[in-house]
Amino acid sequence: MKTDLFNYDLPPELIAQHPPERRELARMMVLHRDSGQIEHRRIADLVEYLRAPDVLVLNNTKVIPARVFGHKAASGGKVELLLLEEIRPGEWKVLMKTSRRPKAGDALSLCSGKARATMLEDGELGEAVLKIESDRPLMEILDEEGVPPLPPYIARKEQTPEQVEKDKVRYQTVFAKNPGSAAAPTAGLHFTPELLEALAQQGVSKAELTLHVGLGTFRPVSADIITDHEMHDERYRVSEEAASTIAAARASGGRVVAVGSTSVRTLESIPAIQAAEGSTNIFIYPPYAFRNVDAILTNFHLPKSTLLMMMSAFAGRELMLQAYETAVAEKYRFFSYGDCMLIL
Repeated sequence: MKTDLFNYDLPPELIAQHPPERRELARMMVLHRDSGQIEHRRIADLVEYLRAPDVLVLNNTKVIPARVFGHKAASGGKVELLLLEEIRPGEWKVLMKTSRRPKAGDALSLCSGKARATMLEDGELGEAVLKIESDRPLMEILDEEGVPPLPPYIARKEQTPEQVEKDKVRYQTVFAKNPGSAAAPTAGLHFTPELLEALAQQGVSKAELTLHVGLGTFRPVSADIITDHEMHDERYRVSEEAASTIAAARASGGRVVAVGSTSVRTLESIPAIQAAEGSTNIFIYPPYAFRNVDAILTNFHLPKSTLLMMMSAFAGRELMLQAYETAVAEKYRFFSYGDCMLIL
């Protein structure tokens, strides 16, 4: 299957550069798989589509302020890092931007001198592995010095300190608990405590799992044939409590409503609804028989992305591309800070 089959035209002005003033103002396209019907609603209207004993599955990963700045100890040259994953204690896989790449053994000073790093190995596509040391817990220092790792399509002309502080709040779900993501599970950004409470009041249960999001999820597919694309591993955990809640809802005739592609990836990476922990590089594209997901709330995704392929596997490629064409015509806001789609 060719990658170009998942392309579409998107006017750049529809790429959201800022979050909506309030989370509950996000628009929500409702796509009915059986009839092809499309409705135009708001995220607050989600209460009209879910009912007891449905279960809402949320990814409670927490985005770390993973974009950090520093300099080379020897030359003083500037370095910008994006921390992707702690692969071993104190050893981080990172993306690095600098005028001249450091060599193995070279030292870096990070976060206004609050952390020190040593280059261990260089890799492809700007990746590297660093040993990072500090006198205080690194997460403390990142909270002080780090910047939210906004994706490159959020290309603001200037980034003020006030905007950075706003992004620290808004590029994070209200239910985030477990630090480790290099990107937000963006479909979850639309939820407020009030919306979650309204769903609970009508008997919709909630299950939280964790998948730490890596940048590989969001990269467009560069291969001409989609099966030539290599997915990156992402770590996940499904607790006994979450598995029990999901299984009970299903046994009672409820739907498993996955919030975001990361929840879908996790649920479809386990053969049955059960507690599990590990890493996944699952690549979902048409045709695919979903085992554990009955409905999806998702944002609008990049052309030729693995995420668009996943949603096409769920709703059908032609119907999904028709929905995207409608979203463009109706001027929905796209990508991380954009609007969302409920697929039923």
